[in-house]
Amino acid sequence: MKALIKVGYACNEHCSFCHTLEVRHIDGPTAEIDAKIRRAAALGHSMVVLSGGEPTIRPELMHWARLTASLGLDFGLVTNGQMLAYPQIVEPLLANRLRYVYLSLHGGTPKVHNLMVRSDAFDNAFAAVRNLAGRGLDFSVNCVITRHNVEHLKGLVDLLLPYPDLMVKFSMVEPKGGGDKLFRHLMPRVEHVARRVHEAITYGLERAAGRGPRFTHGAIPLCLLPGLEDLFDDLKTHQYRTMIEVGERDFFPVDDRNKTHTEKCRGCALQGPCPGLYRGYQEEYGDDELRPVTGRPRSNSFNYRLEGRLAATDAERCPLLDGLGVTPWDRARSLFVKNGARLARYRAETRDFSDGELEVIKHERGQIYVDVSRKDAPDDFARDLVQLRRSALCDGCAERNHCTGLFEPVFEDVFSRDDERVRALLRELTGDVLDVGCGEGPYSDILAPLASAARIRYTGIDPDARRVAELQRRWPWAELHARAAESLAAPERDRDRDPLAARHFDHVVILRSWNHLRDPARALAAICERLKPGGTLTIVDNVAFGLARTRAQTRRGESSAAELEHYRNHDAGEAHALASRPALTLLERRDVTPQTSNQWLLRYARVDDDARERVAARG
Repeated sequence: MKALIKVGYACNEHCSFCHTLEVRHIDGPTAEIDAKIRRAAALGHSMVVLSGGEPTIRPELMHWARLTASLGLDFGLVTNGQMLAYPQIVEPLLANRLRYVYLSLHGGTPKVHNLMVRSDAFDNAFAAVRNLAGRGLDFSVNCVITRHNVEHLKGLVDLLLPYPDLMVKFSMVEPKGGGDKLFRHLMPRVEHVARRVHEAITYGLERAAGRGPRFTHGAIPLCLLPGLEDLFDDLKTHQYRTMIEVGERDFFPVDDRNKTHTEKCRGCALQGPCPGLYRGYQEEYGDDELRPVTGRPRSNSFNYRLEGRLAATDAERCPLLDGLGVTPWDRARSLFVKNGARLARYRAETRDFSDGELEVIKHERGQIYVDVSRKDAPDDFARDLVQLRRSALCDGCAERNHCTGLFEPVFEDVFSRDDERVRALLRELTGDVLDVGCGEGPYSDILAPLASAARIRYTGIDPDARRVAELQRRWPWAELHARAAESLAAPERDRDRDPLAARHFDHVVILRSWNHLRDPARALAAICERLKPGGTLTIVDNVAFGLARTRAQTRRGESSAAELEHYRNHDAGEAHALASRPALTLLERRDVTPQTSNQWLLRYARVDDDARERVAARG
């Protein structure tokens, strides 16, 4: 739990890509930095990290280290390392709980590094590496990549191989400050950067053979680094929670709002943990270099882990406005749950979802629940989960759209209430029914009586042969086939061997298996061919949701062997965009909102071909 404090923007180097190029004359007053260190302690951080500019050139450096230690916090630095070449500075810092250093080194030779920082700085920076290595620190060496060093990354790897406790990071230059003003001069193409970073990390891992430094990368889309996706590194992986600039009144959560996922990223299995592209880069170069990854499953839920229970509060007043503060808490990842006068704080550290996705889930869709079960994963939502909604104290608040919010439990079975519409539609089925993705066997209490009464002739398909065999034992009245929905569009040469090739259905249902389809567009095309004119297609599924859980629940859930089965987390709008086609007309749509469960519904009718032609002829 690190708090990053900018102490000023002056520096003893002149990096061409400097983020603070235009504000280097600004320094934070000593009293202001002192107050921010105390505020970080009050917010519950365990470490204060000073940055700039260059924090080590401030004469108050040792004072701030002692102040931080006196408050029971560890101390860290984001630095160019020049002053840490001197043992008489390093040793007192270590004595005052220096535990973390993030040091810049942009090349393995003086020529490369000094060109990048426009100073004669290599010898001191590398001396700092030698001084700090092997001292038990959380120690990272960061290399910012521009056009000037992109071809020299292996040289840095060779230089740092003898230091096994380092983490060596390769970072794409950010179009900010100097990186923006000198964009064309400095900015390499991201695909080329990814290729050289991949080569450098692979080279380093091979030569380290498990005995050298670790290697990571940052600000490069994961789709361009196949096989190295898990080595992504950013402020959150370093456990930074908040940061504060000179002159700001309070801390703000660290975020990725300077980066973006483009329309091309939709459906990519890596979108959740991926940093995407810098906005400035995308605006200048576009997204043609991206290579979205499909066909990999992703999670449909995440955990808010309990961090602590806070002192009782006035039930009629908002504790965030009263004292905790609004700005330090992440709008998506922090969660405050109020139950009467009791207040609990939770935190989502998941990398399965981006900050933007989490914000939509929490605030737009309102799909956050308290897990009241003792299970590794809830399997009876109506019994296991209690929905959380924004408190009435948030209504009309000027901070509502900026604040993480205050949430309260809603003791209403929203799952059974919303699912009743699905059950009502199933009770009305007659004729030939195709159930796509039937493996879990839901709604047997409705389907079995209908089949026994000969009101429906039920056919189910599912790609999991094991599940189909188990379901067949439980459902002797059903005709089941182990096959994927996409296979319904069998090639002409295979139709003689396909038992469903000549079959057409009065109704097709896709009951909570839409997001399990590998290729929903192809599956829908095949389904439309099998649906009789006037027949119905009903699609029901769930959006992703968050679970507020205790530490023990979170630990059990995240260590379980449950496999990921969802290929996407579509809502009704995203599914309808794929389902919209001339052969189908929409009969009913039920979206997810903060007042509903996480289940959505779409229902279509197959349009008669002659009627569709008549409509087309009329224009």
